[in-house]
Amino acid sequence: MTRRYDYVGPAEIRDQVRDGCSGRRIGGQDDLSRWLDEQPEDERERPFTFVVDVDGALRLAPQRSEHVACAGGGPVLSAGEISFARDGDRWLVAGISNQSTGYCPDVASWAAVEVALDLAGLDHPGAFTHPIVFRRCAMCGQDNIVKDDHFVCAVCESALSE
Repeated sequence: MTRRYDYVGPAEIRDQVRDGCSGRRIGGQDDLSRWLDEQPEDERERPFTFVVDVDGALRLAPQRSEHVACAGGGPVLSAGEISFARDGDRWLVAGISNQSTGYCPDVASWAAVEVALDLAGLDHPGAFTHPIVFRRCAMCGQDNIVKDDHFVCAVCESALSE
C-alpha cells in the first residue's frame, strides 16, 4: 500500500490554494513537451516543482510554486523537485529529489514516483538523485531536513530519531 502524505507546512500557504487549480498533469512525452514550451526559456534548465497526486499522476509547476498548490491542496504520494534534459527527440529526468518541506515525503516515496514516471513514458535515474531525509522533532515539533547524517533539531538542538 502506498503512503499518502498530508500537507504539514504553514496554514497560510495552504489557505492561498485556489479551488480547481493544480499543477499540470503530465501523461506522456507530448504533455511534457507542450508544458515545457509554455515555460520561460531561462527557467527550462532549472528544477520544477512536482507532486505525484493520489491518483498516481505526475503534476508539474514552476519551481517558485508551492507543492501544496501543485497538488491542488490535497494529499500526495510524493513531492519534490525535478529537472529534465533532452535526449534526441525525447525528454528524460536529469535530476529529482523529494525536497518538499510542505509534505516531507520519505525517500520510500520513490516507488510512487517511479510508477508515475513510467506511466508518463519518461526515462529516469531509478531513484532520487538528491534524496532528502526529514525528521520531526519530538521536543519542539519542528520539521527538519537531516544533512550529513546530523540527526539534531535545528531549532532546539534535541536529538532526532534515526
